[in-house]
Amino acid sequence: MPMNRPATTALAAALCLLTAACGGSSDDGRASTRATGASKAGYPVTLDNCGRSETFKKDPGRVVVMNGASVAEVSTLLALGLQDKIVANQQTYGRSEVAGRAAAIKALPTGDVELNEGYDIPREAMFGLRPDLVLSVTTYGFDQKNGFATRDQLKQVGANSYVSPQGCDDDPSKMTVADSYRLLRDMGKIFNVGDKAEKLIAESEKNIAAVSEKVKGKKRPKVMVLFSNMSMGSNDFSSVFSNGIANDILAKAGGANAFANASKTLFADLSKEKVAATDVDALVVISYNDPNPAAYAKKLLKEFPQWSAAKNNKYVVLSDSMYLGPSNDLAVERIAKLLHPEAF
Repeated sequence: MPMNRPATTALAAALCLLTAACGGSSDDGRASTRATGASKAGYPVTLDNCGRSETFKKDPGRVVVMNGASVAEVSTLLALGLQDKIVANQQTYGRSEVAGRAAAIKALPTGDVELNEGYDIPREAMFGLRPDLVLSVTTYGFDQKNGFATRDQLKQVGANSYVSPQGCDDDPSKMTVADSYRLLRDMGKIFNVGDKAEKLIAESEKNIAAVSEKVKGKKRPKVMVLFSNMSMGSNDFSSVFSNGIANDILAKAGGANAFANASKTLFADLSKEKVAATDVDALVVISYNDPNPAAYAKKLLKEFPQWSAAKNNKYVVLSDSMYLGPSNDLAVERIAKLLHPEAF
């Protein structure tokens, strides 16, 4: 992901997750989904999404997944076995905690689209793809000012649209793992694979509960979570997570965000001095198309030898499991094993 590009706005609103949607809880009503009037075959299904009513008369067969610096949407479709529905995908992280997922994403069609200055699919190219469903991490992907097709324009050509959880107000700072489950449930309803979505959710909840039980009552180490080799602000450390789903994942893994109070937004824009003055017990580096994120992690540990993390060489490299998407349980387990190895 190029540094300081316009799409970092979508990343800061994603991820998602990386992501993306509507308020503090996935059930707060702004990004809620309500299925109504479902027939025996599962259709029609009507969803309330960001205050809009979207009715599906059948399962979509020409899905376009917009970029938004996320893999949450495409990973969710893959997890549900819906890859054959995708006619154009612009999401990629280059790596994944799920075996084979990065390769599966890379193999998806892109629609041979030339992206615009917003690093996403421009309006006319979108119409040329003849979609019946367009997924966007946030409302950014449907903003006419950015050169994209609006949700109303898509409706006029027969395409439904969907904004992911925490994307309605473009503020993912209150995102939790529950929003990943909301995305799974929504896609399950849209494609009539609700049983499979519920199975994935149940498996994730079971895995996370088992890990959380093992670390229950233990001291919570302070963790720094940031993207590898990425700049999104004016300071040396502008891609450090302060809020959002990362904090929920850390809590479930028996840790806490060392910079939770540094900002009210998703990311904190920190000076080197601020980072140096904060003790960090462990480091979580998130790779976004970085070929060597481990090298970046080691560089940070060398740069701040006063950290407990540096003294104990405590770091882990993750990618898509740390943001909105179907694999948060993998991040919880990996981080818990890093922070509390004696519990496993």
